[in-house]
Amino acid sequence: MTKFSRILFALSLAGLYLCAVSAQEKTSVPKILQIQREFLKPGKAGNVHEVKESAFIDAMTRAKWPTHYIGMTSLSGKSRALFFTMYDSFEAWEKDGAAVQKNAALSSALDRAYAADGELQDSTDTGVFVFQEEMSLRPRPDLSVARFMEISAYHVKPGHNKEWMEAVKLVKAGYEKGVPDSHWGMFSQMYGGDGGTYLVLTSRKSLAEIDKGLLDDKQFVAAMGEDGMKKLSELVGACVESSQHQLFAINPHMSYASDEWIKASPDFWNVKPAAKAAVAPKKDKP
Repeated sequence: MTKFSRILFALSLAGLYLCAVSAQEKTSVPKILQIQREFLKPGKAGNVHEVKESAFIDAMTRAKWPTHYIGMTSLSGKSRALFFTMYDSFEAWEKDGAAVQKNAALSSALDRAYAADGELQDSTDTGVFVFQEEMSLRPRPDLSVARFMEISAYHVKPGHNKEWMEAVKLVKAGYEKGVPDSHWGMFSQMYGGDGGTYLVLTSRKSLAEIDKGLLDDKQFVAAMGEDGMKKLSELVGACVESSQHQLFAINPHMSYASDEWIKASPDFWNVKPAAKAAVAPKKDKP
């Protein structure tokens, strides 16, 4: 698949569901998105990692902490976990961090959880992203129904942001005309990575929605027409330096979900704590 066709594929994937999960339980796309990545050592994914992550959830639950987060695990690429924490502003992020530090019991419990979780990690990093409303198309603000997340990252060449903006506008216009029910959201990276990085985040209730997205591409191409597709191809070739696309499964065992989410979908979010792996009894030496 060419760079151009991959971009069309990613932008065509409908269904961004991002929610600012805060004390007020707002159902709006967050302005600030913090993404923490944990790259795991071989053999340390699955239940082993879920058990360690349950310590964070237990600590937050005991403290009745108002800021929630979503955990997900990779279905493609390197073995890793992502954690989304969403805020209305940088000020809200600052206040949340300050409140954690003032809560001695919570901060101590989180320190112990981080130490234990670090034994499983090969590396970790954190990126901070800002919502780009003008580049988004009808983003949906409810992640409680999501089960999978597609993340497409694009790196725009320095000095070519104008072409990128124009390309996105063309794509939005094409889908408005050819696929009226399409929707997505876009974020730009502000801290923790290279400049000119954009994320298209697309949630899925099921992977069958990806099949539908492939069919929608044909309607988009028809709506754009030959001249429109040619112009879009030229813009993308001029401004996009690289891109990659990954698929994740949202993991309720690694998420600190709100009560509203649990009530809305108890079979998924109201899960039992991950069971610790059984340890075989030691045998006496012969």
